[in-house]
Amino acid sequence: MRLSTLRRSALAAAAGVVLLLAACGSNDDRTPAAAGSNGPAAEAAFPVTIDHKFGSTTIKSEPKRIVVVGLVEQDALLSVGVVPAGTTEWFGEQPGAIWPWAAGKLGGAAKPAVLTNTDGIQFEKVAALRPDLILGLYSGLTDQDYKTLSKIAPTVAQPPGALDFGASWQDVTRTVGKAVGRSAQADQVVGDVQAKLAAVRTAHPEFVGRTALMATTYEGYYVYGPEDARGRLLTDLGFTLPDGLAAVTGKDFGANLSRERTDMLNTDVLVWLVDDYAKDKAKVQADPLYAKLAVKTAGRDIYLTNTELEGSATSFVTALSLPYLLDKLVPQMAAAVDGNPATEVQRAS
Repeated sequence: MRLSTLRRSALAAAAGVVLLLAACGSNDDRTPAAAGSNGPAAEAAFPVTIDHKFGSTTIKSEPKRIVVVGLVEQDALLSVGVVPAGTTEWFGEQPGAIWPWAAGKLGGAAKPAVLTNTDGIQFEKVAALRPDLILGLYSGLTDQDYKTLSKIAPTVAQPPGALDFGASWQDVTRTVGKAVGRSAQADQVVGDVQAKLAAVRTAHPEFVGRTALMATTYEGYYVYGPEDARGRLLTDLGFTLPDGLAAVTGKDFGANLSRERTDMLNTDVLVWLVDDYAKDKAKVQADPLYAKLAVKTAGRDIYLTNTELEGSATSFVTALSLPYLLDKLVPQMAAAVDGNPATEVQRAS
């Protein structure tokens, strides 16, 4: 299990070079990465003030060069017709950190520059992109990170009250829409995806009220909690999460289960995120504690790999990834939830 797909963190870095870069080249005349102009309606939307974990940020005019230091905000920008100047690589090594489910939204625009956060935010590279807006909603920005970034450009951090890496796709989409003067478009995007989720609930009433969980094999068994995008996806589909899950995950997006709590995996549907389908599935199902659970014996478990689009979309929960994911995952959930081993879960093609 790659650490980048699980423990998402951002570390502070020195700010001296950042300030130097931010002060240089103010006459930069490169073409903005934002796709098109928002027009008069967008102009009327500014200035806007957005509240976040570290206070509030006022955006005085329509941003033209947007750098994403969070992990998924590029999808929100693309969903409302804006191409960022820079993105931050989470996992997958996609060109421009733009996944196939979002690539069509680029149109003819160049792919964004890609930053990494393996050793913390690359402040110098952020500054070198000369942004006029920095987005870090789905992130683990610290107070010092925020202060350093704010010296480069107006910065929007995690939503108030959200866990680090816990902002919902709805909040990310709407907040990004407000920040770029496209709130109406963002509301439409959110409404369209919520309608798809509602259609799944209608088509699969057997999901409603049944228990479900997402887990991975990091250092034993690691489960995703109610404040994580994966946990929220399950409840959005009508499922309920296991009793006691919130107590296990606490103030984090997930946590390891003790061997004594392996019973929490015994849900009506269990989605595993693994690195190797055959190897990891065999290892999990050979565990004596797991093998006796009904989730295994009744064929209620689903295995998705992190290296395939379906598994990646399950972690990269956005307004653009969800329509793709629902088409692939829902049929597997329907086969799992019936509890009949004869209706074997078929991997998505």
